[in-house]
Amino acid sequence: MSLPRPLARVAVLGTAVLTVLGGSIGIAATASAHVTVGSQDAAPGGFGKITFRVPNESDVASTVGVRIQVPQDAAMTSLRTQPVPGWTVTLTSTDLPEPIRSGERDITSYVSIIEFRAQAGSGIAPGEFQEFALSGRRFPELDQLAFPTVQLYSDGSEAAWIEPSVEGQEEPDRPAPVLALTAGGTGTGTNPGAAATGQDPAVSHGAALDESPAGLALFLSILALLTGIAGVVLGWRANRRTVES
Repeated sequence: MSLPRPLARVAVLGTAVLTVLGGSIGIAATASAHVTVGSQDAAPGGFGKITFRVPNESDVASTVGVRIQVPQDAAMTSLRTQPVPGWTVTLTSTDLPEPIRSGERDITSYVSIIEFRAQAGSGIAPGEFQEFALSGRRFPELDQLAFPTVQLYSDGSEAAWIEPSVEGQEEPDRPAPVLALTAGGTGTGTNPGAAATGQDPAVSHGAALDESPAGLALFLSILALLTGIAGVVLGWRANRRTVES
């Protein structure tokens, strides 16, 4: 049975808005899937713990590996890992072109790659995230540090979070996690405060949805739907009064 023309218009409007809503929600979900890094006590020249938060962005595969690169400008004289149940860790060292003075001795190499690997039966399943923590000394005298990271999946695919973020430009699709170092001893990552406060990046992003382009599209879509329905209903009522009179 076909719908009256006014009701058919309402159905068309609803379908169009649902399509836009689906696209907006998809955009938000994709943007929230970044690997981030944060710290509560990282400061230039000091000691501290940094935490990488790795959400699984695949619907079908588990994350089974996380490879974190420490660039030479982020070299530290000591770097330790926090154990993660069900995961093993491998550290790779690289020689320094110039030694770093630490106390009474010179350091000629540093940990340049930290790789976490899931054991059989472990991993980050779809819809989950995991945190990987490092303890470092001393942090370089810099404002921020980038840690290119590669995420490995059980289906053999990889997500390379290695693109540099440039101030004044749009964020790249796969930004490298960036840790901001502050003199006060509180560092924040690519998603400011996410790891430091213990909040899931997806939740943090979602809380600010109404301030994002996706949130604006959502609001305008709902407003358009309500306006369109109101117009159709008022027009239908006016036509019915004309016919009845």
